[in-house]
Amino acid sequence: MQAKADGQNYAPKGKSEPVVGPGEFKVAAVGLDHGHIYGMCNGLSEAGADIVMVYDQDPAKVEEFQKKFPSAVAARSEQEVMESDVKLVAGAAVPAERCAIGLRAMAHGKDYFADKPPLTTREQLRQARDAVQSTGRKFGVYYSERLHVEAAVYAEQIIAQGAIGRVVSVSGFGPHRLNAGSRPAWFFEPERYGGILVDIGCHQIEQILFFSGAQDAEIVSSRAANYNLKSYAAFQDYGDATLTCDNGVAGYFRVDWFTPSGLGAWGDGRTTIIGTDGYIELRKYLDIANDPDGDHVYMVNHEGEHHFRASGQCGFPFFGRFIRDCLDRTEIAMSQRHAFRVMELALDAHEKAIKL
Repeated sequence: MQAKADGQNYAPKGKSEPVVGPGEFKVAAVGLDHGHIYGMCNGLSEAGADIVMVYDQDPAKVEEFQKKFPSAVAARSEQEVMESDVKLVAGAAVPAERCAIGLRAMAHGKDYFADKPPLTTREQLRQARDAVQSTGRKFGVYYSERLHVEAAVYAEQIIAQGAIGRVVSVSGFGPHRLNAGSRPAWFFEPERYGGILVDIGCHQIEQILFFSGAQDAEIVSSRAANYNLKSYAAFQDYGDATLTCDNGVAGYFRVDWFTPSGLGAWGDGRTTIIGTDGYIELRKYLDIANDPDGDHVYMVNHEGEHHFRASGQCGFPFFGRFIRDCLDRTEIAMSQRHAFRVMELALDAHEKAIKL
């Protein structure tokens, strides 16, 4: 695992829990601009996928990827990948370019798994929806702050057991470390990364919808600002939004790029879920000044106060479910409607945002 202090290269590893046999589910990585591709491929590999091919225009990125996934043969072109027998293309290209790769993959009969945000405009969203409809292929999204966090998986399980009653409010907090000096130029260009409410806000919207049990929501209000990086006038380092879910659950999230250098992780990511009979707080990546390890689940209900350490307890079931969905043409891991509606709401939040 890369150092937890560096979010752009944070690649969780879990238990090996294959759902397929060797050679049954071949994957190619296309687009290595963000380090999330390593977490994506770790999860798929642990669920039994074979990472057999890789392509990027930068040979250095390909060489680095092959160090971690030596089974991946370097393709000479993207077209070579598309014409191969891989079943899934996984990509973490520049956000504005992710959708186009997915459209080409689906046109070649392959499913697609994109890093978040998988798209940055409404036109791309329309194209992605049309492609799913016309090709019958899947356009999966790596919403890692839930899918690749054991504390979140554990919370899903205890909420389903009724431990806090009916969920009435979900609040998410997604601070990130900027590390401006190590970021590529595209990171600071809104038309390429999408804006803060699209780029990292989509994580929080996904969790609000999921933990609330809602099918839909609306953005009541949103805000964005550039408080501290005036050398990049178009960049946004703060954003927040308020949502109302279709089942009445109240939602709120805040995202920012202000993680101080003294924190032992790239961000103190937290989620608070309030129910009629209790509440849960997830401290995802560490418990500040107490425990440098993450995946803490704090719960208070009528039975008392509880602290669970979820690390190593429940794994990351999304990846195996997604692989089976691709093979069985089911929709267990995440519905296509959910994946796309999250992004539509993120675009809503971006467009409505009051500039602070």
